[in-house]
Amino acid sequence: MIVLIDDLGFGGTSTFGGVIETPELTALAEEGLRYTQFHTTALCSPTRQALRTGRNHHSVNQAKISETATSFPGATGMLPNDTAGIGTILRENGYSTAAFGKWHETAVWEISPSGPMVRWPNYQGFDEFYGFMGGETNQWSPAVFHNQNRVDTPDDPSYHFMNDMTTKAIDWIEFQQALTPDKPFFVYFAPGAVHAPHHVPQNYIDKHKGKFDEGWDVIRERIHKQQLEQGIIPKGTKLANKPDDIKDWSDLSSDEQKLFARQAEVFAAYLDMADHEIGRLLKSVDDMGELDNTLLIYIAGDNGTSAEGVMNGLYNELTYFNNEPGGSSVETMLKFYDKWGGPETYPHMSAGWAVAFDSPFTWTKQVASNYGGTRNGMVVRWPEGIKSKDEVRNQWHHVIDIVPTILEAVGVPEPRVVNGTPQRPMEGKSLTYSFDDAAAPDRRLVQYFEMFGNRGIYLDGWFAGTIHLKPWGKVESKFADDTWELYHVAEDFSMSENLAEKYPEKLAELQKAFLEEAPKYNVLPLDDRRQELFNPVTAGRPDLMFGRKSLTLGEGMNYLLENDFINIKNTSWEITAEIESGDKPENGVVISQGGRFGGWSLYLKDGKPMFAYNYLGLDVTKAAGSEALPKGKATIKMDFAYDGKAGDLGKGGTVTLSVNDKQVATAKVDKTQFAIFSADESAGTGFDAETPVVEDYDREGSRFTGKIDKVTISLKD
Repeated sequence: MIVLIDDLGFGGTSTFGGVIETPELTALAEEGLRYTQFHTTALCSPTRQALRTGRNHHSVNQAKISETATSFPGATGMLPNDTAGIGTILRENGYSTAAFGKWHETAVWEISPSGPMVRWPNYQGFDEFYGFMGGETNQWSPAVFHNQNRVDTPDDPSYHFMNDMTTKAIDWIEFQQALTPDKPFFVYFAPGAVHAPHHVPQNYIDKHKGKFDEGWDVIRERIHKQQLEQGIIPKGTKLANKPDDIKDWSDLSSDEQKLFARQAEVFAAYLDMADHEIGRLLKSVDDMGELDNTLLIYIAGDNGTSAEGVMNGLYNELTYFNNEPGGSSVETMLKFYDKWGGPETYPHMSAGWAVAFDSPFTWTKQVASNYGGTRNGMVVRWPEGIKSKDEVRNQWHHVIDIVPTILEAVGVPEPRVVNGTPQRPMEGKSLTYSFDDAAAPDRRLVQYFEMFGNRGIYLDGWFAGTIHLKPWGKVESKFADDTWELYHVAEDFSMSENLAEKYPEKLAELQKAFLEEAPKYNVLPLDDRRQELFNPVTAGRPDLMFGRKSLTLGEGMNYLLENDFINIKNTSWEITAEIESGDKPENGVVISQGGRFGGWSLYLKDGKPMFAYNYLGLDVTKAAGSEALPKGKATIKMDFAYDGKAGDLGKGGTVTLSVNDKQVATAKVDKTQFAIFSADESAGTGFDAETPVVEDYDREGSRFTGKIDKVTISLKD
């Protein structure tokens, strides 16, 4: 069984010296091994694809996350057929296999009813899948798939996806064991926690009230001290400096301190909930009598803690991906103080906390050139296969080493051919050699890192890297002008002393090693674009429409994720809807895209035509007709005249609403979302599937009461 937490750095858990209590993980560590030099790729999709295949992330075309794929080699987002993953290998060797939670490995234009589904979980070796396909989902109202089918989650105020996915995993294991008790099982359990949005029930939040009032500087020092006391880091390890951009807590205003402390309380509560739910899952396996015979690999983070909340945090994380600074003002966010973590928010905490929870290192998620972005705690427990117990392992490992480890442990050879396709050799190395030998010498002596132009190289106890792009900033310099740092990590665990000026020849040796490794794994060319890559037009990748100028949908065609829907961003466009009304005024959505935190909707309210544009939950503009539609057929048209010229991003526009060619309303939209409406909210006709775009209706009330003949969305020059 693999358990993979999301967006959690090395200092995030009490198991690895942190201040957030994770008793379930600690209990596992006390019966197993703590690995203190385990590394990921610095970002979600790349780590997951590398974890599942045993190959470097550029080797399997996942240079960045799947939503930012490009046409560059190593970055297409499409898993090659000659790199079969652990699910496929184990299923072909007699295992029942299941994946629960976050997937985030399928090319975004392939996540639709049209497929192809060859890179969906079921076709990647998993008999059962219950989870979400993208990088994140609203935990209160998630976009859930059961195998290839969308699931309508209940309208229940107590519903939370973390609890739901755990229950589904327990149910599946119990059923599998009841039917085939002699057949081994493999479970990949990957919660959305603690990736944004930080959604968590209030009872968990209340447990952490006041625990972070001292601020991130004090908390960071406390984590460092506890790591030393627990032997998680070597004696004498210094606490590396935090980035210059992160303010001292004492320099913050009282409002900033109040808000930021609340953000950390909710983050801690989310991790608390995840720890509890994972404990519930493992207890069920223990109750079946199978836990001690189960090789459990628990990875506490697929990268460092996320600093994508920028300096103030975000009440709506999607403002970050659209370069909208207005969503990060302290004044705006304090209005949501009591609702932080609830359904009314889509929150992310301040970057200062990300640095703290990545202690003792400097940097965070996205920074592949520093261990703060790539060092993650890992626990391995297997009482029937590992003699050692409650010990620390300090050998240097990488996420690509997990699949070779599993195969060696269970006695399954690495396949040469899968489904008729010869396989490329795995690039990982098994870490089973370390299970019962704490003093075993390292077997991984070189490993490259690269993400958004941040690049580094580990070479036999040394590490060199360059910070090309900060998670909260812009490109620092041209690639050729980047400043490289050098650390003797065999003696400097936290990368606290830059030796670049002292040992220029050693630095040159490592830079040369990077340029030797990069071509082997399709790392080149380097691409430091970020927000631009969320829009397929600006990224230069296909989407499902493949350049089409119009899309016509019938009634009930829904659940279309953003890359499966026609791209209406940064251009003029129109909707033509042919509908029918009955004797009474109709209500509900004709067509919509997105939801509460960004999107648009054409709908009827008491028979009156309405169009709403919701800009990142910050501003909702409505064009409202004053008269109800007559009984019978009608054609509603919405025309959006974009203010910008070709190449202009995020400009406003003018909405004109008409019925049967008669203008009935107009409105001015000041700004539009240039990159992304949502990570998981869908588009479609007849109802608003996840959260509502406007407060004029709820999910059930969004169901259209009339008849929709067809709706056409067209792009205009």
